[in-house]
Amino acid sequence: MQSTFGSLAGWFKGFNTRFSHGIDTFMRTGFRIPIATKLILSFLAVIIIVSTIFTIVGIRLINDRILTEAQQMVDLDLNSARGIYEGRLNHIHDVVHLTADRLFLAEDLTSGNVMDAADELTKVKEAEGLDVLNVTDAYGHVLLRTGNLGVYGDSQIHNELISTAITQKAPAAATIIVSAEDLSKESRLLAQQADIKFINTPMARITGETEETSGMMLAAAAPIFDRNDKLIGILYGGTLLNRNYGLVDEIKQTVFQGMKYNDKDIGTATIFQDDVGISTNVLNGDDSRAIGTRIMESVYNQVVLNGQPYVGRAYVVNNWYITAYEPIRDLHNETIGILYVGILEQPYTDIERQTIFAFLAIAFIGALGSMIFAYFISQRISVPLGKLVSASREIADGNLNIRVEIKSGDELGKLAHTFNKMASALKERDDELKEFAKRKIMESERLALIGQLSANVAHELNNPLQGIVTYSHLLLEVMPSDQDETCRSNLEKITIQANRCRDIIRGLLDFSRQRKPDKTLCDVNEVLRGCVSLLEKQALFHNIQIIWGLEPALPEAVIDPSQVERVFMNIIINAAEAMEGNGRLTLTTRFEPDDQFIELQFANTGPAIAKDNLDKIFDPFFTTKDTGHGVGLGLAISYGIVKEHRGTITVESEPGKGTTFIVRLPVTSNGNGASHG
Repeated sequence: MQSTFGSLAGWFKGFNTRFSHGIDTFMRTGFRIPIATKLILSFLAVIIIVSTIFTIVGIRLINDRILTEAQQMVDLDLNSARGIYEGRLNHIHDVVHLTADRLFLAEDLTSGNVMDAADELTKVKEAEGLDVLNVTDAYGHVLLRTGNLGVYGDSQIHNELISTAITQKAPAAATIIVSAEDLSKESRLLAQQADIKFINTPMARITGETEETSGMMLAAAAPIFDRNDKLIGILYGGTLLNRNYGLVDEIKQTVFQGMKYNDKDIGTATIFQDDVGISTNVLNGDDSRAIGTRIMESVYNQVVLNGQPYVGRAYVVNNWYITAYEPIRDLHNETIGILYVGILEQPYTDIERQTIFAFLAIAFIGALGSMIFAYFISQRISVPLGKLVSASREIADGNLNIRVEIKSGDELGKLAHTFNKMASALKERDDELKEFAKRKIMESERLALIGQLSANVAHELNNPLQGIVTYSHLLLEVMPSDQDETCRSNLEKITIQANRCRDIIRGLLDFSRQRKPDKTLCDVNEVLRGCVSLLEKQALFHNIQIIWGLEPALPEAVIDPSQVERVFMNIIINAAEAMEGNGRLTLTTRFEPDDQFIELQFANTGPAIAKDNLDKIFDPFFTTKDTGHGVGLGLAISYGIVKEHRGTITVESEPGKGTTFIVRLPVTSNGNGASHG
């Protein structure tokens, strides 16, 4: 494509040069051709050549662009389908995990009366739409099958989820293949549901198999512990995907929203077990679901054998689709199936054809119109445009002092005036940017040097200073009470100042050694309550009223609880000190579902922070406290912790209204960087 366009452009350039040379030669023979005529003849040649080139190239670009747009769209649709698929699996994981943690199940297992739990587990199974919900002992032997109470005692240790839950003593969820024998133990209906006869499908790979008897299942297993945290059993549950159309129909409705084209569904979704469609909303010619049809061999080779996604055209059952396929993997990352979404190719081919016709019509009309106006514009734009082009090149080459002199009252004159203003603005901004960059580079280098120097000095001073602190305290303890009061006072000053130096050094070391957060799922409300419980008994908090406004259904966030606890305690202690131990502290939390952030507000009724200090509140060593009451590193360290969590920390303060610190933490490990104001 690029080589074709390049050769055409080269040919056009050579033709234009020969054409101009021919006109110049004609003029030198004694005939004078006006500039308007030269421009019109040049425009005529350009129009013919450009129209031809752009018609050929444009048609090719339209074809490629429409196909690319369709492939990008179906790739995005596949992402949405994957999210729905994983959401269903996560739901099963949560149901099994939460049910395994329920007290009645552990008590029934401990007492040996596991059958007493059958009714309650059956209710959970039916309420959550599960096909299987079983209990095994700590060695994988089935104790209870809710779907077939009479069959138990067999070993399911070969089930990868059950064996993983036993060995790791933690919940596990994945897509798995369940044999026909195990399905028969669950129920005869499940075994029949999984039994699928193959249907001859054009372009499918050739195999000697004629049916699939095993089933693909979204499943999860979770350990059951007694009161002493001893593993006593496994709860295992799942949903069979074979002939289960709820998931694919949900994908179709969510992603494609029921759109049709010529009475055909535009979008379809299918789940394949190996290469056999086991759940789909693709229809056969008789409007039945195309269960048992098989995937194209080329797609199978790339997705199943090579484990790579496939995006492109594919023949699906009885029509061409723009498709996207990706592997479905089990717990051991082995490809066991395929998730597919596709949209009909016909709408795009129709759009392509209509666009080509429109393009040809526009090209013809544009060429004709250009010829009509060529004469009128040729006499007014050639010289001014030449100046503007030349000046533009100077600007592009870095000469920001260039100016254009065009004295006319039309648009070209205004354009020249605007161009000159733009050049002046660019020159001014370029100078400002250079100065700003220079200043920032110097500042960054200075801060880096100071930070390194501070950490080294703090480390070197820490040991001797610790000795000063220790021996000054010992001197105070052994000094006789009748000793000269001036001597004791001086020694106390030494002790106070040495303690202050020690605090400064500890703050420097904490600030320079901030570690990466060790993130895990945590309840932010519980972390906040824990901080308050540690502080509320201190004398500073005796006259402070704490008002709670915690959102009860707050989702868990991926955070380092120890680091986030440090942030909360810094803010709460600063608030108490700002109120001088007497006031009201309001703690609120809320969840922002659109941004997937948890927001915490710490509002105190103390005096407002001066407006000039708001921009410096998170800077290292900035403090408004009296000498000896802080080194100004607490909020700087807190800011660094929140930044590492990809969250934000801000402060709002108004006279008469107090001060509010706002901390926003992402629910997941992805999020925006920290900011402060």
